[in-house]
Amino acid sequence: MTKAAERTRLGVAALLMAASVLLSRVLGYAREMVLAYRAGAGAATDAYYAAFQLPDLLNYLLVGGALSIAFLPLYTRLLARGEQAAADHLCATVLGTLGTIAALATAVLWWWAEPLIAVQFPRFDPATRALTVRLTRIVLPAQVFFIAGGIVNATLLARQRFGAAAIAPVLYNGGIIAGGLLLAPRLQQGVEGFAWGALIGAVLGPFAAPLWDARGRVRLRLRLAPGDRVFLAYLVVAAPLMFGQTLLTVDEWYERWFGALLAPGTVAHLGYARRLMQVPVAVVGQALAAAALPLLARLWAEERRDELNQMMLRTLQAGLALAWLGAGAFFALATPLVQVIYQRGAFGSADTTQVAAILAVLATAVPAWITQQIAARAFYARGDTWRPMLLGTTVALAAIPLYLAVGQRFGVLGLAAAGAIGMSTNALATLLLARRLHGAPDLSALFGTAARAAAVAAVAAVVVRFTIGAHTGAAGTAPLTLVGGAALFTAVALPGAWLLGDAPMRQALRRFVRH
Repeated sequence: MTKAAERTRLGVAALLMAASVLLSRVLGYAREMVLAYRAGAGAATDAYYAAFQLPDLLNYLLVGGALSIAFLPLYTRLLARGEQAAADHLCATVLGTLGTIAALATAVLWWWAEPLIAVQFPRFDPATRALTVRLTRIVLPAQVFFIAGGIVNATLLARQRFGAAAIAPVLYNGGIIAGGLLLAPRLQQGVEGFAWGALIGAVLGPFAAPLWDARGRVRLRLRLAPGDRVFLAYLVVAAPLMFGQTLLTVDEWYERWFGALLAPGTVAHLGYARRLMQVPVAVVGQALAAAALPLLARLWAEERRDELNQMMLRTLQAGLALAWLGAGAFFALATPLVQVIYQRGAFGSADTTQVAAILAVLATAVPAWITQQIAARAFYARGDTWRPMLLGTTVALAAIPLYLAVGQRFGVLGLAAAGAIGMSTNALATLLLARRLHGAPDLSALFGTAARAAAVAAVAAVVVRFTIGAHTGAAGTAPLTLVGGAALFTAVALPGAWLLGDAPMRQALRRFVRH
């Protein structure tokens, strides 16, 4: 495949994933809108968000991103060498062994859910704690389907098939929305309907979608062999991802744990703001990282080092350019955005004020989130998972006193600021480590793109804030304010980015606007 063809394939894959993520996020906000309308931001919503803590821990400890980061390069390398039988053996062993472990671990956590919830959320009152336990036991089995489906999906990504990965999150969010609309009104605790929807969505999306796409393309078997050398080889690469802790994952845990020590509703407020902040992170960072990794892994397997480094630099520059513009827009439009998405039913104006303030702080971390997601792929494509995870774990552990101290002193906004500081530190450290070990990326070129994009975003954000104000009036006028503010931001940012931006920034904007 020629360089031009590879760049085209990366672009098409990135756009497909970006479209999927965007649609999934739209459905995610529909989901959050229904949740806000039904439950608002009180103790029941805190319980709903907290109920995902044990399932998230299980998923992270068993896979921790290892399916796409550790399994995918190993599987891709075997396919590139023409060793189809060895690739099938690897898939069968990981699928059978990891699936069995996931099922057993789910049963153990289900049984011990009550004491484990009590330890993690000691300040929940008895009713909130009991509801958290019940919801946890509903959503726990979903992890078995996430893990099994993730393995199958990795085999499809290795074949440059992105359809299942694109549709899975859409179906998952659709299941939660259906649960909120159809089941919540019929249950004593409405949030329970969302939990059942999450379980159903996990079966239909992350599990069933890749199984359907794999028909006739991937030979799927189950092989339980924890002592097999191929499974042990997988564990060597996956172990740091499974047991290492990075802020990409634990930032949300910290928000739940330390937020639960503050006033009731804090966990829910953080959760609502976080969902909005993740839009540019997912649409830009997640899409670029997911699309780039298979191609980067192939370039490494084919020993095309210079091309790998150039592709990584271009991807980082595109990601940072779009990240700063997205961060500026979300900072400037935080209040009308929260009003439009959430303010109705049980979610009142006081909730809007709090969530919008949190979102404005979290928006400053968007470039760091996107940088970290992309930069880590420079290591993962080389099969190096230990060093970035050791670095990330060090930063995550060092950040605990920051979250605790700043959260206790400045409340929920302090927790949000601690996350932004920690993630920025992690992203910068990852770039410096990559530069030292790989001689790439070119930091002067990368920071040049970032500085230009940040300057343009800052000017556009100030203009919008000055024009519409940090706060708006009645929720009924919020849609008009949001549309007008977004149009003004675009009118300032796009020409500014075109005039002041460098070539990679212009190219990223051209592709983004075109599609």
